[in-house]
Amino acid sequence: MKFENTGLENLKVNLTRLDDIMERRGMVRAGQWDYERVTYDKKFVIKEGTYYLRVQGYAAEGDVDTYDAVIRLIAPILGKHYYPHGVEYGDDEYFPHDLVKHCRGILVSLKEDLAVFAE
Repeated sequence: MKFENTGLENLKVNLTRLDDIMERRGMVRAGQWDYERVTYDKKFVIKEGTYYLRVQGYAAEGDVDTYDAVIRLIAPILGKHYYPHGVEYGDDEYFPHDLVKHCRGILVSLKEDLAVFAE
């Protein structure tokens, strides 16, 4: 499920600031990056299954590996995990209303936090 019009799309933020703010909101990057892209996840385990809120971005300037990059964010997504196949994000997936509402709240908070530092 893609979250449209969150205000995060195309927001450009310094990678170090982005890491700090995402971590405070429970979004984990861990090893999910390469030289041009980053991915932050928040895991939800609920009665209906395991879900991931994912915020991704790519380096508009610099390189991720040197921590000297400006990241342009893209539309956040919500996916359901299926063992052992992975995470599905399709429109035909069921996403509990309360989970979607909670994720929207997290994205609003992220937008407020990141907008202060956006380039």
